[in-house]
Amino acid sequence: MILSIALLIAGLALILLAAEFFTNGVEHLGEKLNLGEGAVGSVLAAVGTAMPETLVPIVAILFSKGTSNHEIGLGGIIGAPFMLSTLAMTITALTAFGYRGRRSEGSQLCVNKAIVSRDLFYFLPMYGAALGAAWLPIGPLRWLVCLLLLGGYAHYVRANLKESGLSVGGLKPLRFHALWVHLSITRLPEETREAFLHRRKAVADNSPHTLATIAQVVIALIIMLAGARVFVDQVKMMSDMLGISSLIVALVLVPIATELPEKFNSFIWIKQGKDTLALGNITGAMVFQSSFPVSVGILFTKWELNNPMVKGHSVLISAGIALFAAAFILACALRGRNHEGRSHLSPWVLLVGLPLYVLFILALKFQW
Repeated sequence: MILSIALLIAGLALILLAAEFFTNGVEHLGEKLNLGEGAVGSVLAAVGTAMPETLVPIVAILFSKGTSNHEIGLGGIIGAPFMLSTLAMTITALTAFGYRGRRSEGSQLCVNKAIVSRDLFYFLPMYGAALGAAWLPIGPLRWLVCLLLLGGYAHYVRANLKESGLSVGGLKPLRFHALWVHLSITRLPEETREAFLHRRKAVADNSPHTLATIAQVVIALIIMLAGARVFVDQVKMMSDMLGISSLIVALVLVPIATELPEKFNSFIWIKQGKDTLALGNITGAMVFQSSFPVSVGILFTKWELNNPMVKGHSVLISAGIALFAAAFILACALRGRNHEGRSHLSPWVLLVGLPLYVLFILALKFQW
């Protein structure tokens, strides 16, 4: 048990470290590609950090045998949007509250209304269609639903990539570039310490090579995957020791671990006042989760979401909570805006899923 806890902490530390490098690299990559906030937050960052919670159920479904593995896959696929719409939004709201004294907008989130509403407008019908496929017979109709979902996500990516002009501002030097500068530039014999530091900073602030930017993003993603894998393995091991079912592990515990990249990236961006990137990182991941991973589940599992024998419809209820929370946040985001076309969103709005999440966990525990 002590070793599992230590590895759990180690996995968390890897994710935290990689999240900082990943967000830094993604911002620089978006700047080099002249991408807008939607493409950076809702596509690049969202898909990249969605990989851990996407790979776990896909590996369980496609590369493992047995009913329990399919349950893990099903729980992981449905659990991702559930966690994003509840706990991930909650952490974003708490970060805004915690850093309100350091932010120009205080605790209020100032987000690009078009980007946030577009994400949720795509998520709601796509995820609803994926859930509806559970009542379709196995065959061509399910294939059609999957084609529509994948086509919808392709259209969503195209809509984001059409925007240009990264408007996040205040980019910090690329971490890899700054590290290379610190290691390669040495102080000249006749140079004062102040002049040396000024010269080194000037070089570090220069635009880094594109390959260095891509390398940082890829390496950070690999470290995140490794950290999430260690974290998930230990969560599974501890759940076995505690006698928790594989479905509940996949639906609740595994997504908590694999959603950490989204949570920490959004945490970093909220601190920096980049609210659209922070929220788009979560909502963009929700759109991705409602297309590719659910298509794998629909095609390669029985996709039984309405089975009363599975903890009293727990899978279907969690999906319903995700839809309700997303719809509520969308309605609130559409209401307020300032003259620049951005919505002032209260962090209290993002807490809508928290009581529902707590009630869901209590219902599982006491088998209501």
